[in-house]
Amino acid sequence: MTAAAAMPCTLFISDLHLDPERPAITALFLDLLATRGRYADALYILGDLFEAWIGDDDDSELNQAVCRELSGCADSGTTVFVMHGNRDFLLGKRFAQQAHCVMLDDPARIDLYGTPTLLMHGDLLCTDDTEYQAFRTLARSAAWQEELLAKTLAERRAIAEEMRRVSREKTGGKPESIMDVNPAAVIGHMTGHGVTRLIHGHTHRPAVHDLVIEGKAAQRIVLGDWYEQGSMLECTPAGCELQVLNARQAS
Repeated sequence: MTAAAAMPCTLFISDLHLDPERPAITALFLDLLATRGRYADALYILGDLFEAWIGDDDDSELNQAVCRELSGCADSGTTVFVMHGNRDFLLGKRFAQQAHCVMLDDPARIDLYGTPTLLMHGDLLCTDDTEYQAFRTLARSAAWQEELLAKTLAERRAIAEEMRRVSREKTGGKPESIMDVNPAAVIGHMTGHGVTRLIHGHTHRPAVHDLVIEGKAAQRIVLGDWYEQGSMLECTPAGCELQVLNARQAS
């Protein structure tokens, strides 16, 4: 263990969108779990770990490998938290048991080395996209999920592919501003939960935004996606740093 690894740290990632068609990204993530992930106090995955999750009964090679390495990381002493995203909202109890992880509510308030911090996937903040918010409400309902999970795996795969196709078409036709966070929603969630720091993903726009809320300095940290490379936030008692990961840097 290096001196840097010995310092208490917590890692945050989101929007990996793991998919069999991008094996290099899966390998990068699995390497992270086997190396730096095992030295952390906790690892938080804030949504969209998978490009699509059609049910805990889908035992594909990718899903099995990810669950196996997540459980290995957790068994090493790192607490692994997983939040639902807009692509993997069907992650359930069986997944959590197999991966030895803790499912996290969205939003979730934590104490991060003395700083009250709000964790979100981020889609709840995009309130200007009313069409998406309506679908999100539907897709998170127990009745809708129960009906979907009653279908065969083959049927669910076809539905997931069609949903991705429709999503790509609709996203391509929407202004960029609609798909970003609403500033009032950000302030509302932060003040409502009494925090000065917000960490989220979803928008794929990694950045650190300094804010002033009710006269107090505040911060919104946005995690990046893993389509071309890895994106991770490392927080220690000294502060937080956004990092870019590639295959050579993972270990």
